[in-house]
Amino acid sequence: MGVGGPRLAAHRRREMARSYLQDSERYDRVRPGYPAASVDWLVPAGTQRVADVGAGTGKFTRELALRCPDVTAVDPSDDMLSILAQHLPDVRRTEGTAEATGLDTASVDLVTIAQAWHWCDPVAASAESARILIPGGSFALVWNQLDVSMPWVHRLSRIMHAGDVFKPSYRPALGPGFSVPESKVVGWAQSIRVPDIVELARSRSYYQNASPGVRAKVDSNLRWYLHDHLGHEADAVLPLPYLTYCWRATRL
Repeated sequence: MGVGGPRLAAHRRREMARSYLQDSERYDRVRPGYPAASVDWLVPAGTQRVADVGAGTGKFTRELALRCPDVTAVDPSDDMLSILAQHLPDVRRTEGTAEATGLDTASVDLVTIAQAWHWCDPVAASAESARILIPGGSFALVWNQLDVSMPWVHRLSRIMHAGDVFKPSYRPALGPGFSVPESKVVGWAQSIRVPDIVELARSRSYYQNASPGVRAKVDSNLRWYLHDHLGHEADAVLPLPYLTYCWRATRL
């Protein structure tokens, strides 16, 4: 389990997550989206009402809006929701958390939490999702992780301090209100400019919470690795491999 896992103390989780209350534009620009195969597997056909919890700047919300007519984005950051609004002006937005969404009981058919489960209290977030879901509704978790099975990506992740948030053996515990979750892993690659790999590192909580000296060291090490060691030109575009982990369960 990485430092962002469910066992992380609540106060430390809140402290680290505060880094995402800033630099929302960078986050939206360089963070990966989600492959269609993962979204299609997570969203049941005919889904009408969805709550995208921890929506951030709307990376996953955009996919939901293409498939579902009634989407509500929930996030604690007004800054991130303002970026979401630029892309999805017709999607409802509300400030809230996975543990306290502020939504009505039994008001949605699907709850999604994308790239945010490691910031949640799993017991409270599961209970809140069960509350706002209709019986028989779906609960979907999804997150992207760098595919560190590739040696150059593994070394890159070490330099970025972007190690796996969850080990491959991890199974989310969703509590008694849900069926045993099913899982799917989708491999894909994000096309990304070399300078934006540095920006990707800067968008992560480790960098955001680091001292100026540590930040400068990360920047320098990344530039050495990408340019001097791997030999990429400054304007090169690379396929950055990811694994998208998907989990789905039914509200009992």
